[in-house]
Amino acid sequence: MMNPASMMKIMNAKNKFTENHPKFVSFLNKVFSMGVTEGTVIEITVTRPGEEAITTNMKVLQSDLDLMKELQELAR
Repeated sequence: MMNPASMMKIMNAKNKFTENHPKFVSFLNKVFSMGVTEGTVIEITVTRPGEEAITTNMKVLQSDLDLMKELQELAR
């Protein structure tokens, strides 16, 4: 079981992230509410100021979905 103080710290950080990045959180909520299935491709691009963008992607495997399920159960 997680320490209550640690839980509060994580929840405060999550709330601050949501406050700072509402469009990104909304995007994630929409994607995950539709369900991520095996074979889904997730792509991310990072662009630092004054630098060239770096992009990567991954195809979701069943083992990835199993990990996500385990993490969700831990969060409960």
